[in-house]
Amino acid sequence: MLANTPLSKEIGSEVSGINLADDLDAATVNAIRDLWSERLVLIFRGQHLDDDALIRFSKNFGELDPPGPNPYGKPINPDNPLINIISNIKKGDEPIGNLGDGEAVWHADMTYVDTPPKGAVLHAHELPPSGGNTYFANMYAAYAALDDETKALIEGKKAIHDGSRNSAGMLRKGYEVITDVTQTPGARQPLVRTDPKTGKRCLFLGRRPYSYILGMDVDESEALLDKLWAHASDMRFAMTHVWEMGDVLMWDNLSVLHKRDAFDPTTRRRLHRTQLRGDEVIA
Repeated sequence: MLANTPLSKEIGSEVSGINLADDLDAATVNAIRDLWSERLVLIFRGQHLDDDALIRFSKNFGELDPPGPNPYGKPINPDNPLINIISNIKKGDEPIGNLGDGEAVWHADMTYVDTPPKGAVLHAHELPPSGGNTYFANMYAAYAALDDETKALIEGKKAIHDGSRNSAGMLRKGYEVITDVTQTPGARQPLVRTDPKTGKRCLFLGRRPYSYILGMDVDESEALLDKLWAHASDMRFAMTHVWEMGDVLMWDNLSVLHKRDAFDPTTRRRLHRTQLRGDEVIA
């Protein structure tokens, strides 16, 4: 039995008494998987993983996908393409990673593709003295708390998930500024997702900017999306993670929204990330 401490009522547990650099046996992996399915976000403190160890641990939970390119259109980590680097550090004028030092708004990762990653693992290598906290919100709990009228209104509807910008708001190379949200580039995803194993249902929103609900007038779509996002990002469904060196954090990307605080641009922050390959999103 893993020792774990819940971090909030709705989401998150801190797991102790385990070294993720070890070769984990099947019973331990299954226990982590079961707890992850229940709590959606798991935190392991004081870990010391090189990239090979991070990849080895992550592969216990599925096949890995390389990250998308950074906003400049280049591979993020050509020396190890399965590792994404989340960082504000630059070599000369070139960033070594993604997202910089600004705020990253509420989002789920890469939902602008038809089969977004099902989860991610993030390991802290360098941290600023303060700032850069990460927040996670449980979309099962958010859906369950909707009133029946809103549930009926969003049933069967799909929204466009914008692929033109990253979660820090930077326009990706090769895309143009969006002036008509009905033409936003990106996958068309159901507003309500069903987990194929459990049958549980959750909100599936992706990211707010430039989204559009298919078949609705733009004004109606904007109003409904504003209502859903205000509800989904309510902190009663959420937790806050204050990073410490060596933290490893894994989250369910299909059932959780997350965001990040800005931090002092004169300080350094570097985290290494893997992502787990997902399947088509089921309404």
